[in-house]
Amino acid sequence: MRWFFSLVLALVIVTPAMAGEDLYIAIVGNDIDAAGFYISSSYKQFMYDQEAWSVPVCDGTFPGAYNVYGHPVYGPGCEQFRSQTPVIHPEICDINGYAEGVNYFSDYGRPNALIRMGDSGWYEWYVRLPKNPSGQINLVLQCGVLKPGAFAFLQYDAVTLCAAETGERVGPGFCTRKEVNPGFNPLAVSALPKITAIAYPGPYNSFPPFNLTAFRNPGSYNPFSFERLANGEAGQVLNGSSAGARILLKACMDKTVVVKLPVTGQVNSEGQVENDLVAGDIIYVRLDIPRANTVDVYCHEQSLKVMGIGEAPF
Repeated sequence: MRWFFSLVLALVIVTPAMAGEDLYIAIVGNDIDAAGFYISSSYKQFMYDQEAWSVPVCDGTFPGAYNVYGHPVYGPGCEQFRSQTPVIHPEICDINGYAEGVNYFSDYGRPNALIRMGDSGWYEWYVRLPKNPSGQINLVLQCGVLKPGAFAFLQYDAVTLCAAETGERVGPGFCTRKEVNPGFNPLAVSALPKITAIAYPGPYNSFPPFNLTAFRNPGSYNPFSFERLANGEAGQVLNGSSAGARILLKACMDKTVVVKLPVTGQVNSEGQVENDLVAGDIIYVRLDIPRANTVDVYCHEQSLKVMGIGEAPF
């Protein structure tokens, strides 16, 4: 009898941990429809038909409808990708792509928006959480980055010969990197993009929008100061304006920003109050490319993945 009660007690104790937490990966649109070129088979198994779980791709009026020439068309309340420049360029990360004619290309990716060297511009993504997040949230960006003008000359060979990273010091001539001596930063810091991330309520939640706070990685992972979040060696609010919101993108590779799980009542460094997030809430991410940009940046609808651990819906 003692053994029986001990077993029952053990089951009660471990039940919360066995309630069901699994991985999720979200993109613009229904997650199960992600383009195979960008998603490995190991990732694909964590992308679901969100609408089968009553997590709508479109609901309400935020964000507003988007119908701009040269861009995808989205209805009101839909997950979206927006950009300052038209979404008409090829997927430069597909080395097996090929040209079928003048300005007519064939590859396995999605149409991209290009921001060229010396130009400022921006990209925006609105992605709904497919589950109630229970762990920190990863914002994973993957864009194409080339040295200036490389695709025009090399087309789909450009990324194997002229790959670049944002903030790169480009040398004279075609497709060259400028080397630096000790004591000099190899990055042009003013050329790095800045990131903004904001949480908005979905159909099952209600709260004033607030900026998300990223952990610095590596760092102390303790961004609290007198119970308030603070910018510093441990964390940075993603407001797109401060110098600490800069990120470096490398050609066709993932850049992960780890966001602290929002907690109801927590005050961030902007004085905004966080709220627990649930399935259907919107994660908005904006990437601002400065005029000092030294490279060509290509981003598209699925350049952002929102990833983490969440509560299983059943």
